[in-house]
Amino acid sequence: MTNKGLYTSFVEAKKRGEKKFVVLIDPDKLSLRNLEKTIEHAVEAKVDYFFIGGSLIVNNMLDQVLQRIKDITPIPQILFPGNAFQLSYRADGLLFLSLISGRNAELLIGKHVISAPYLKMSPLEILPTGYMLIEGGKATTVSYMSNTSPIPAQKDDIALCTALAGEMLGLKLMYLDAGSGAINPVSETMIESVSGAINVPLIVGGGIRTPEKAYANVKAGADVVVVGNAIEKDPKLILELADAVHSMNTVLKK
Repeated sequence: MTNKGLYTSFVEAKKRGEKKFVVLIDPDKLSLRNLEKTIEHAVEAKVDYFFIGGSLIVNNMLDQVLQRIKDITPIPQILFPGNAFQLSYRADGLLFLSLISGRNAELLIGKHVISAPYLKMSPLEILPTGYMLIEGGKATTVSYMSNTSPIPAQKDDIALCTALAGEMLGLKLMYLDAGSGAINPVSETMIESVSGAINVPLIVGGGIRTPEKAYANVKAGADVVVVGNAIEKDPKLILELADAVHSMNTVLKK
């Protein structure tokens, strides 16, 4: 495992109140043509990180996508794996996800045991992450594949206590996710509740389609905003979303 450069960047940004924007790329969903457009817009928008992964990854495109991004830009690439097989040395880091919102032991620790020897020998920076699936108005692939129920959208107290427990267990990042293509994104009240209770960086994703919602999330306390599904449909949206998130940094400096 490498040094803590990526994690340090998350922590230092949080200390400064600096908000980060992430483009999530699912290799199953993007054609090579759309990938080129997505990378082009991400570079122009000064996106902070790429998250790479999906619930399945069935087309063997993971390494190809990672290499293509690396050929074009030094923007860090962090694996966002849907299972223990979505691993590659071509990335810079990996979100080591523990699904703390569910009660499936395999996704709390089981799959991690399988991948740990590989990760120990890899050059990837490992980022222990408390992954919390939030009800987003429809069944998601993550919920189905993980055989778990999401935290109800209105149960801010459950989300808060779950995040607190994850932090106390030593997880270094918290991730609230309504899931790909969610009808309802994570509410600002839940983001505010969780953000106010924990000290580790908070990532929020799922169902974010507009710059207004992206801005509302960082204003509520999200340190990192992740968008994938909306960008797959309209790569140009990256510019508006990144600008909305990064505009908070300008506000904070005043």
